[in-house]
Amino acid sequence: MATKQKIYFVMEYVRGGELFAKVAKGKLKEDLARKYFQQLISAVDFCHSRGVSHRDLKPENLLLDENENLKVSDFGLSALPEQLRNDGLLHTQCGTPAYVAPEVLRKKGMYRKVFKAEFECPPWFSSEAKRLISKLLVADPEKRISIAAIMRVPWFQKDFTRPIALSIPEPVTDNTEKDENRAEVEMVRSKSSPPFYNAFEFISSMSSGFDLSSLFESKRKSGSMFTSKCSASAIMAKLESVAKKLNFKITNVKEFKMKMQGASEGRKGKLSVTAEVFQVVPEVAVVEFSKSSGDTLEYRKFCEEDARPALKDIVWSWQGENNCEQ
Repeated sequence: MATKQKIYFVMEYVRGGELFAKVAKGKLKEDLARKYFQQLISAVDFCHSRGVSHRDLKPENLLLDENENLKVSDFGLSALPEQLRNDGLLHTQCGTPAYVAPEVLRKKGMYRKVFKAEFECPPWFSSEAKRLISKLLVADPEKRISIAAIMRVPWFQKDFTRPIALSIPEPVTDNTEKDENRAEVEMVRSKSSPPFYNAFEFISSMSSGFDLSSLFESKRKSGSMFTSKCSASAIMAKLESVAKKLNFKITNVKEFKMKMQGASEGRKGKLSVTAEVFQVVPEVAVVEFSKSSGDTLEYRKFCEEDARPALKDIVWSWQGENNCEQ
């Protein structure tokens, strides 16, 4: 939430404190260490799938809740995909010196010294754990074990259950009615998936209470975005149907992006609108309208008087409105 002077984040209260404090008391049993490692790798894998790199992972930034579950915190130094170079890597050095990546140590000529002094596995580690740790510490990032490969290691797989990142419960309805409703809007999914929507943009733009548009440069206008629980393919089909009903000519369709143009001449020529579908989580999509050409007032009228009523059967919540379901 935001005022003109301050930005407020409301987050889960994690009662268990830092993992660092737990480790500082003494060595962990291997099964418990594996549990934390499994949860950490799962969290990193989820972040990377959304295009986010943490860049400051350390025991001080790993918190434990009352059920001894790991929570990754402090994304203040995290990077987004546009900061990657052509080789797919981040080349800026940041974070905490004591936890820098092996390639940084090698660049500074400290890799062998630190590896020998600090990274040799203690005797109580199993041979499987030692082998995995040695693969994690390879200085060349291209030869270092990947997240996907880590998750296939037998030591890692022991008692591992992939966590559910986010789940939105569906209301319980009669199965027949549910199937009929789904049949109206559900289509066969495309082989490709829509692009993911940046979570920060999603939170800040979808509710007036969280609207930070006055603090950040933005081209979005109120009423030009909505969330939906329908599949991306169903949303695209609905947009195409609505465009035809509103006498808009579809000029271009590319995967989950559609351009449409009005038939009548306006104050600044024909109104042209682009609609694009983004995925937030598997259960929720965001649809964003933007004006490609034409008059701004005519575009706003299109959003408010034409698009809203026509799309009501697939809309969960419009930008600036509170969700009716939780």
